[in-house]
Amino acid sequence: MIDFLMPALGADMDEGMLDEWRVKPGDTVTRGQVVAVVETTKAAVEIECWHDGVVDELLVPVGQTVAVGTPLATLLEPAEKPGAAPDGPTPAPAPADGAAEVAPTPVTVPPAAPIGHRLWVSPAARRAAASLGVDLKTITGTGPQGAITLHDVEHAAATAHHEEPPPPRPAVSAEPRSAAEKARERGAAMRASIAAAMGRSKREIPHYYLADEIILDAALDWLTERNIGRPITERLLPAVLQLKAVALAARKFSEFNGFWRDTGFEPAAGQHVGVAISLRGGGLVAPAIHDVSEKSLTELMADLTDLVARARAGSLRSSEMSDPTITVTNLGEQGVDSVFGVIYPPQVAIVGFGRPAQRVVVVDGGIRVATTVYSSLAADHRASDGARGALFLAEINRLLQRPGDL
Repeated sequence: MIDFLMPALGADMDEGMLDEWRVKPGDTVTRGQVVAVVETTKAAVEIECWHDGVVDELLVPVGQTVAVGTPLATLLEPAEKPGAAPDGPTPAPAPADGAAEVAPTPVTVPPAAPIGHRLWVSPAARRAAASLGVDLKTITGTGPQGAITLHDVEHAAATAHHEEPPPPRPAVSAEPRSAAEKARERGAAMRASIAAAMGRSKREIPHYYLADEIILDAALDWLTERNIGRPITERLLPAVLQLKAVALAARKFSEFNGFWRDTGFEPAAGQHVGVAISLRGGGLVAPAIHDVSEKSLTELMADLTDLVARARAGSLRSSEMSDPTITVTNLGEQGVDSVFGVIYPPQVAIVGFGRPAQRVVVVDGGIRVATTVYSSLAADHRASDGARGALFLAEINRLLQRPGDL
């Protein structure tokens, strides 16, 4: 028997509301199959199954909000048969002819040991408690099923240090709400989630920052040639060159591609690049494009277009939200020269690209005007040092000077 749990779709997620079941008891499911839709503060996320098996029981009804780690369903292993519990005591066999009936000896069943209440704690709250030195046993949870949330931990820490406690998350009214009210509530909840994750990042992660100026002329000329004859909807953008360059550099410098856990740094097997996407209603998400280093630029362009459209429509998959190994934020034409990101835990690095613009540069001892972009790196000093970070940024620069190799 396998418990199918509410997944943690990012460091800032404490809970989610089950929006839809796409399976029923008795259905056979395979690894990677979408089995449910969960509503978070950022999107309606399609939840994928991580096991092959058969759905035994759905434990959470549609519309219920539960904490991360709560069992949503139970699955049987592919070869496992559902257990049949008897409805009552097994009757004794009838005595043989001529045999005297003997009263059965009563069996005394010892009372079951009392079962303690399980302490539901979201992953974000557990990590914050460890960082802030808060004893979880002293906290009364305010989340679903009495779960301890990140806000509960921060409130307890602030109270212990006689600080101003953080404001509570906006309460959701039981009265019918308009679309505008729902949008405002979602926006407020999203800001609270972002604040929690970024606050944790700055508390726990010793960031260091580096920047580099990249001449883009070779890359832009190459893109212009490649886009001749392509439909507008299929033209390659500079962003896909940047994503591919970051992924290839991360494959070479693996200390920037992975996760910082309690036991230290864990390098990731693949380069799943999170893409920071601003949402039209405010806020942002950073879902992953998987195996970026192995894909062609055409495949990446199609993946990026699809990911942005689904993110802004509020329809993402759990694997896209839970496993980015490094993140890229690209402000494009937003009017700033550079951006220095905040690392999204448990990742250890984020790469930023500012606005491409014509600037005066020195090339081979001469001065000329070229289109350049400032790249930046925010990295976790526990996992890497500035010297390696400089080599990592230099590798991104080198790759973008040779776009044909991407």
